[in-house]
Amino acid sequence: MEAKRVLLLGGTGTIGRATAKALIGAGHSVTAITRASSDALAGCDQRIGPVTDPAFLNQVVGLGVDAIVSCLASRTGTPQDAWAIDHDANLAALRAAQDARVPQFILLSAICVQKPLLEFQRAKLAFEAALQSSGLTFSIIRPTAFFKSLSGQIGRLRAGKPFLVFGDGRLTACKPISDADLARFLTLCLTDADKRNRILPIGGPGPALTPLDQGRLLADALGVDLKVRHVPPALLSGIATGLDLVGRIVPALGTKAALARIGHYYATESMLLWDGHRYNARATPSFGTDTLAGHYAAAARGDTADDRGAHAVF
Repeated sequence: MEAKRVLLLGGTGTIGRATAKALIGAGHSVTAITRASSDALAGCDQRIGPVTDPAFLNQVVGLGVDAIVSCLASRTGTPQDAWAIDHDANLAALRAAQDARVPQFILLSAICVQKPLLEFQRAKLAFEAALQSSGLTFSIIRPTAFFKSLSGQIGRLRAGKPFLVFGDGRLTACKPISDADLARFLTLCLTDADKRNRILPIGGPGPALTPLDQGRLLADALGVDLKVRHVPPALLSGIATGLDLVGRIVPALGTKAALARIGHYYATESMLLWDGHRYNARATPSFGTDTLAGHYAAAARGDTADDRGAHAVF
C-alpha cells in the first residue's frame, strides 16, 4: 500500500481522533490542524491555527500533502455556524488544495443531506457540489447515525426513567456506525480506486434499528426493564415556531428555534439511503464490525465516556 502525506481537518472531534488513529495505523503520515496544543493528537504533526483562515490553510497545505481528509462539521448546525464551517472552511481548504496541486480530497459529509430541509444540510450540499466540480479526485462519505448520537438516555434508564421515543417509536430507523469503523472506511478511500469520485453512503453492520429497537438494546445492556414514553414530534415543530416568533425580538431564541427544527428532522426522518421513494434499509451499505449493542454494553460497564457534545438531544 502506498503511504501518503495527509492533512487532517477536524481531527480533534471524536470521529476526527479515530480517523487520525486509523490513518497512522495504515502507515500514512498525518498533519493535523488543531485549535490549541491541548488538542494534541498522538503521532500527528500538529499545526495550531484557525481552520477558517484561508492564509493559514494555504501555508499548511503548501508544506506538501498528497491528500486532504476533512472531518469538519459545525458544532451546532445553526445557519451561521454551518456556513462558516461546513461550507466556508472546507471551501478554503479546497482552494488551497487546488493552488498547491493536491490531487485528492476526502470529505466526511452526512446522509441527511439527501432530503435537505435545514440550513446546515444546504451548506454541506453546496460544498459537496464545489468539491465534485473542482477537478480533484474526491470521495464524499455520507454516514448514517453515530453511536454517540444514540447514547443520550443511558442516565435516564439507569435512574429508572422511561425511554423517550417520538411517535410510536418506529417512525425512523438507522444503521449506526462506530467512530472506529467509520475512520477505517475514510482511510480506505485514500487507496481504494473503487471509492474515488463517488458519493458513498455508509452504515454499520446488522439490520436497521428503530428507536424502540435501540431502547430494548439499551435496557438489556443495563439490565433494567424497558419503560417507554411517547413524545409527539409536533411538539418540537411547535417549539420551533414559537421560538421563531420570539426570536424576532430576542435573536438568541432564533438560534434555539434552529436547534428545535434540527431535533424535529431527526425525530421524523430516517438515517438510511433515500431511493427517491422511501428510505431503503436494504440498499444502505454496511461496513465494519462494531455494533450498537456492543457499544451499549461497554457504556453500561463504564468503559466509554459520554462525548456527545452537540449531539446531545435528551
